[in-house]
Amino acid sequence: MQIDQNLSNFSDIAVQTAFVIYALALVLSLVYYGRMQGIIEGLRARSAAVAQQRELATVGGPAGDAVLGDAPSAGLSEDADLAKKQEKADKLGGMTQMLLWLGIALHLAAIVLRGLATSRFPFGNLYEYVLMVTAGVMVVATIAMQRKEWRTLWPWLLTPILALMFYGSTKLYAESAPVVPALQSHWLPIHVTVVSLGASIGIVSGIASLLSVLRVHQGKGREHGFFGAIARPLPSAKKLDQLAYRLGVVTLPTLGLGIVLGAIWAESAWGRYWGWDPKETVSFATWILYAAYLHARATPAFRKAAPYLNIAAMLLMVFNLFFINMVVSGLHSYAGLN
Repeated sequence: MQIDQNLSNFSDIAVQTAFVIYALALVLSLVYYGRMQGIIEGLRARSAAVAQQRELATVGGPAGDAVLGDAPSAGLSEDADLAKKQEKADKLGGMTQMLLWLGIALHLAAIVLRGLATSRFPFGNLYEYVLMVTAGVMVVATIAMQRKEWRTLWPWLLTPILALMFYGSTKLYAESAPVVPALQSHWLPIHVTVVSLGASIGIVSGIASLLSVLRVHQGKGREHGFFGAIARPLPSAKKLDQLAYRLGVVTLPTLGLGIVLGAIWAESAWGRYWGWDPKETVSFATWILYAAYLHARATPAFRKAAPYLNIAAMLLMVFNLFFINMVVSGLHSYAGLN
């Protein structure tokens, strides 16, 4: 099979450009995050001042009347200042969203160009799989977090995605080449697409659960210390938990379907549906953890433990992606590494 090196080079350039754009989006999202911290502090200070004015009004007397006389003009000035800050922050958030869509377009173009360069679906090695999963995470997150209240989650998502893309493009990179004979099957795009989609949704769900745990210990209006300052711009623990749950509901059947499709492919390739290969075993264990998460989330007695199960499932999935593929020898050792 002939490789189109020009298309392969264009794919690499598209990946690198997408990485730069995501990095710029990360910088903007961090600035937005910082500005939202200031706005929230200003709103809380304003609310406290209004409460104090009402208390003085209740007490009455000359002192209370004097404070109330000065309050309207001062309050209007503070409200106008906060409104301007919010408007600037919204523009910054909008710019971040535009950069993200541009980065996603280039990211997807890199995958398509890689496939065209090799005349196959670009799922033949670990570099291509990481490229697919990171693109999936960005698409899923951008669709799931369109409302303004979710914009403060972007630094938490972009940081691991950039780390994965950097590691994939440096340590896992493989030259464009035909796949090994064992992967030359029509089941490759079907099985790997479904599994990578499930992994993408699961990663976003796991990060939402991780932040919900942080929010539980740093509730709105009760933040304290270093972690309190970090958590202040985030949505409430309830909203984060709901986001994680909605994505988790999709992750479980998607990964389950991927495992079933893999078993069908295994029967046609190896003559058995299931052989407790390391990757099969860890994939099944991951699916069990997601099932346990959804069960715990729906059971009042275990609901507090549910986010930790979701986080554990995400970590096991990442462990399966790297350790099992790169260290443990098995029938699924197609990482494409030397």
